[in-house]
Amino acid sequence: MALEFTDTNFKEKVLDSEKLSVIDFWAEWCGPCRAIGPVIEELSKEYNGKVNIGKVNVDVNPQLSMNFGITSIPAILFVKDGKVVDKLVGAQPKANFVKKIEQHIA
Repeated sequence: MALEFTDTNFKEKVLDSEKLSVIDFWAEWCGPCRAIGPVIEELSKEYNGKVNIGKVNVDVNPQLSMNFGITSIPAILFVKDGKVVDKLVGAQPKANFVKKIEQHIA
């Protein structure tokens, strides 16, 4: 199951992690966000133990959204060694996520 990242656990779970983290910035009211939700869940199962995959609810965690300059959702950030190494914005096919993940864990 996808992790839930928050303003309080983000540093520990993402920035301080040695693994690649894939963070889905989303909101309950966002149709495209709900559309990719199942894809994020699938990826979290497929990459369990290899990649941190989780979600940030922008309505509940506004500080994270501001820190990363999130202006459109869904926005998916790929973070490695505490730095954003890639980004996807908008609903995307699963293959696009897999391609980016593989690129950054190779």
